[in-house]
Amino acid sequence: MTHDHDLVLRPTAAQTEAALNPPPGRNGGDLVVETLAGLGATTVFGLPGQHALGVFDALRRSDLRYIGLRVENNAGFAADAYGRVTGEAAPLLLSTGPGALTSLAALQEARAASAPVLAISSQVPTAGLGGGRHGYLHELPDQAASFRGVVKSVHTVRTQSQIPSAIAEAWTSALTVPHGPVWVEIPQDVLLAETPIPVVTGGDTFPEELPPRPELTAVAADLLSRAERPAIIAGGGVVRADASKKLRQLAERLQAPVVTTFGGKGAFPWTHPLSLQSWLEDRHTTDFLEDADVLLVVGSGLGELSSNYHTFKPRGRVVQIEADLGKLESNHPALGIHADARLALQALLETVDERTDPAAPERVRAVLDKVHERITSQELTLEQDVLAAVRNALPAGAPSFWDMTILAYWAWSAFDAKAPNTMHSAQGAGGLGYGFPAALGAAAADPTHPVLAVSGDGGALYSIAELATARQYDLNVTWLIVDDGGYGILREYMTDAFGQPTATELTRPDYVALAESFGVPGVRTSPEALEADLAKALAAPGPSVIVLPAVLRMFAPTHLD
Repeated sequence: MTHDHDLVLRPTAAQTEAALNPPPGRNGGDLVVETLAGLGATTVFGLPGQHALGVFDALRRSDLRYIGLRVENNAGFAADAYGRVTGEAAPLLLSTGPGALTSLAALQEARAASAPVLAISSQVPTAGLGGGRHGYLHELPDQAASFRGVVKSVHTVRTQSQIPSAIAEAWTSALTVPHGPVWVEIPQDVLLAETPIPVVTGGDTFPEELPPRPELTAVAADLLSRAERPAIIAGGGVVRADASKKLRQLAERLQAPVVTTFGGKGAFPWTHPLSLQSWLEDRHTTDFLEDADVLLVVGSGLGELSSNYHTFKPRGRVVQIEADLGKLESNHPALGIHADARLALQALLETVDERTDPAAPERVRAVLDKVHERITSQELTLEQDVLAAVRNALPAGAPSFWDMTILAYWAWSAFDAKAPNTMHSAQGAGGLGYGFPAALGAAAADPTHPVLAVSGDGGALYSIAELATARQYDLNVTWLIVDDGGYGILREYMTDAFGQPTATELTRPDYVALAESFGVPGVRTSPEALEADLAKALAAPGPSVIVLPAVLRMFAPTHLD
């Protein structure tokens, strides 16, 4: 008897001939790029270095498109965005030691945001592995140790024959839910040595799905069907699982109000009668969610930002659907369902009973009215006008990438993303410098839409070098820099806490002149002209910079009350 899993595809005559007579002049780097191409990669990001030259030399013999950034951390942010936008594993090519370590902050953000990044780094020659301290350039006693607490999995290659399988294994890890960054390291001598190994022609991998346990979804469906005041918190897991339509169907069937987390922006229609939007940093929303007798949390760990800084204390039953096992019940007791959001929502759709609750939209409007009244009372017209100008200027399907800046903090709560997987920020790990290089990665993934990056002047200084990247590859990114002369949000925090700020004020360049020195058009705008200037820049091909001199303020927090 022959079983399906016993079947082996026989090579064609052409494949056999190619295997027996591989082209000359190939090295270990060729095995890397051939494996990536076989797995379906089309674009790679990175920065060359001495130990990684074998890989970069092989790139010129491949059909892979290379986007080279000027700082490894920025290359990591670009790969992160590429992975978020496409759902594919984004290859990131790095060199040993300082080059590798410079990417750590970007990989931390990718891990926090579940972005599939396949980082491939060189290593010192094989003789230096294991902490022998031979004094090689860039040598670390254990380079992989620096990444084990950051990425999903670490793969160290020691021979050329291990390269295809190690990369395929890492690729599968990156794309198995929850998605995330992975680390592969290959010694310099392995990359440079000529290889007798045939050209890598295949590489299909099949990440396993993560369905829910049926006995758990049965209990969840029963709780939701009998609930009097159900509510839903939709996190980034809904967006990553492409489950927004199923979320809407379930919410409408249950007549359950929905609030999206900052990572879940766009998971539920902003103007839907059941939409509580994203006002998680508001006590009125927190009170409403606490009052739910059954709260369904989908694709969120209810961390600091999603729980109004851990002031949220649910009084009813919590049902939590989460692909990251470590996040199940990590903050609140719940019926924990370890599953991909799409599969779990589908299971609930098949088993919940339809509820009628004509008052649900009215209760949602009442909460949003209270939120509006609170914000209006703080006389923050400038901030709301600036955010509205950005929304009006940005085409509905265009993605935006936001740095850690005051306007982004407003956008987390108050910006209508219009569609899932279009608004992204660094709120996972919270590092500066994300917005512009991430936008470059998104523009590389899809050149048919303009891409918006938003930074403060402090965050912008992390990314200025990438204006050269934007110009070199002619990427359609418009960069809005809100220039308030310093680290604006830290200025507010320190003033509130200590009465005055320290180390927050910055000497900064003329950003318009600086952009133009890179060959990138720059415009200095005003709040009144912002919408028109931004729309014009977004409509023009290629990169551009818009500088808005303005001091914005945050709305008052409620978690300190």
